[in-house]
Amino acid sequence: MILESVIARVIEQQKSRLMVKDSGLRRELIPATQSLSSQALIISGVRRCGKSTLLMQMMKGMEPDSVLYLNFESPQLYDFALHDFTRLDNLISPTGINTLFFDELQLVEGWEMYVRQKLDEGFKVIITGSNASLLSKELGTRLTGRHITQELFPFSYSEFLKFKTLEPSAESLKIYMSMGGFPEFLKIGDQEQLTTLFDDVLIRDIVTRYGLKDIKSLHRLASFLISNIGNRVTATKLRQPLSIGATSTILIWFSHLELSYLFSFLPMFSYSNKAQLINPRKVYAIDLGLVDAVSNAMTEDAGRKLENLIFLHLRRKYTELYYFDDKGECDFIAMKQGVVKEIIQVCYELNPDNLKRELNGLLEAMKFFKQERATIVTFSDSDLIEEDGFKIDVIPAYKYLVNSGIC
Repeated sequence: MILESVIARVIEQQKSRLMVKDSGLRRELIPATQSLSSQALIISGVRRCGKSTLLMQMMKGMEPDSVLYLNFESPQLYDFALHDFTRLDNLISPTGINTLFFDELQLVEGWEMYVRQKLDEGFKVIITGSNASLLSKELGTRLTGRHITQELFPFSYSEFLKFKTLEPSAESLKIYMSMGGFPEFLKIGDQEQLTTLFDDVLIRDIVTRYGLKDIKSLHRLASFLISNIGNRVTATKLRQPLSIGATSTILIWFSHLELSYLFSFLPMFSYSNKAQLINPRKVYAIDLGLVDAVSNAMTEDAGRKLENLIFLHLRRKYTELYYFDDKGECDFIAMKQGVVKEIIQVCYELNPDNLKRELNGLLEAMKFFKQERATIVTFSDSDLIEEDGFKIDVIPAYKYLVNSGIC
């Protein structure tokens, strides 16, 4: 049990800190609280990507006395349990508060019941969390469909340009590919922030949350993955070199790492769900600055980093993403409700040595999905390739990233 006076003190302290915080760059994702009626807005994303700042931006312009903000990661609230919401209600009831902003609410077991209660009472509820389970179908069942979900990522290239007051160019893209998009790191530039963040996600969002014992093996796995972005991985082939006891353990850890937003695992396209589960997946990291800070790869692979960057851009737009491999590999097939929207090949630099290989994989995908147009994203090359009735746009990444916006 947590005393009502303690909860009140935490609310006041957090509100004071939030109000003096730099409001930061206005994000591309800035939901309107006015559209909320009987549904909770749930925003999830990796740690330190700017969720709390986004909440503050949403609170701007609202009557201060109509809003309550509470971050459940406060050390004083570590033991907050479902019955403690009664004391929180005692603080809310005599006020004019009508909008509730909750940070990291998933730390409280059974929180969905309280949110449903507040929605029934007519409150607007906005929730953030650093675990993708907040967006799961299971959550939709527990909240009986009464929620809208959004994901927040570190700064996109467009946001990075605004933040750094730069123009789209090969030069600014190179900087972005090195620094990434975590807001606090871009302010200070200390890579120690990123290595600490990496460890924080592993310990706080995985080890503590799921009660894992073998921390060293988890760290070895995460270090291997961030050093091998863009490559295919399977749990079976990683078990022995990483000295992890069981393939099933690695599969579970893959899931934890993905739910924490640290990594994404891209499946190979197949109409068979079983084949998608069996085939190797390609791994991508949440941020390229994090890759630079943590990766122990001996040489930098600019092509893999560019591929990771394009994946992150597509991940912001689409939830149905695959790679394609039949007689040749195509990097990305982006779909919405099963309909192909984009076919993308990524190649740092087209040259006579790789042109045929890159085209073959792309053309195979275009023929398979019956698409007449596709794109090759490069670092700085431009062209239009026409072959066998197919048209392929060759676009520099700095143009592609700013001209194919979030949808």
